[in-house]
Amino acid sequence: MDIEIKQKKYRVPRKYWPWIGGGVIVIALLVWLAQSNFTSSLQVDERGLSIATVENAQFNDYVSVDGNVVPIQVVQISPEEGGTVVEKVVDEGSKVHKGDVIVRLSNSNLDLEILNAESELAEKQDMLRNTQLSMEQEQLNNRTEAAQLAMDVQTKKRALSHQTALQKEQLNSREDYLKAKEDYRLAVEKNSLIRQRLSKSAQMRSAQMNQMSDNLASMQRNVELVRQRKAKLDVRSSIDGEVGLLDVELGQSITPGQKIGVINDLSDYKVEAQVDEHYIDRVHSGLAATFTQNGRTYRLEVRKVYPEVHDGRFKIDFVFRDARPQNIRTGQTYYIDLQLGESKKAIIIPKGTFYSNTGGSWIFVLDASGHKAYRRNIRIGRQNPQYYEVLEGLEPGERVIVSGYESYKDYKELKIK
Repeated sequence: MDIEIKQKKYRVPRKYWPWIGGGVIVIALLVWLAQSNFTSSLQVDERGLSIATVENAQFNDYVSVDGNVVPIQVVQISPEEGGTVVEKVVDEGSKVHKGDVIVRLSNSNLDLEILNAESELAEKQDMLRNTQLSMEQEQLNNRTEAAQLAMDVQTKKRALSHQTALQKEQLNSREDYLKAKEDYRLAVEKNSLIRQRLSKSAQMRSAQMNQMSDNLASMQRNVELVRQRKAKLDVRSSIDGEVGLLDVELGQSITPGQKIGVINDLSDYKVEAQVDEHYIDRVHSGLAATFTQNGRTYRLEVRKVYPEVHDGRFKIDFVFRDARPQNIRTGQTYYIDLQLGESKKAIIIPKGTFYSNTGGSWIFVLDASGHKAYRRNIRIGRQNPQYYEVLEGLEPGERVIVSGYESYKDYKELKIK
């Protein structure tokens, strides 16, 4: 016989009921507060708002930057030789020409190198002269010996001819004839050997002299190089310009290649500017720019874009495309409009502080009556110093609030009084 098993129903103990009820009430209250705080409307005073009209107008794609005038090039002053400063020939701000001495240095070690090199050169020169004398003396002795042997050949040849004639008449002994013949052959052999020795000696002497001459020339070049190093202790200007910085003191020790100053090339000028990193992908060499001074517009062109970003900005260089202002000076500031793209029709709204609160993702739009404003999602594209380009979310003729939203950024609806 089957027995029916009844499941026991789980019940929350009575002692937990107050806690559960309180938790439900708290959660409901939080949800209500969140919804009411975000969806409820807020009354605002119209006098504290900046209201603009959405337009379909020409959008000029440019950015304004502050440019500073600097020399077209700045050349670093760095000595090729190290030494101690003994004289500052010119001061900062002085005009200099290419080759003018700026600073004079001294280097006792370099002076010692010059003395050693000159002493070694003199020693080599004496050695070369002595070697030349020895070789000339040896050559003279060899020539004398060769002359004597040549004469001996002639003498032995005559003696052989005389003995040969006597031998035909049988007036001498055969031994005398053979001896005369052998003496002649020996004289000829000796003469041949001395001539070979003279030839070999000439070749060896020529090779030895060439090698010593090359060594001497190398030492002379070394001495000249050391003397040139001595001349480089006078630090000279490499261009015509103006000494912009000269950071040296008398008695200061300077190392080779150390930067001690700069020379500004005043033959022309360029303009440096800092641009917000927002535009780094759009700025490149060749872009046109303009600025106005004393009622006249001047044209510039981007020559160089520096890739490094510091404090949210990157640097660019402008050069003039035609005329320069007559009173242009280093350090002047120009307010430049950098053209980023072509101008074209677009839906635009004036720039405002609302962007810092919304990031351009939404905005308050007024209704037809102008007494209410509703939150609406939008998408902003390009921007210039005056306007934002609106890609989505707004239509021409609508009115929007472009002032800051700090006090009501969490509301969906504003009631304007």
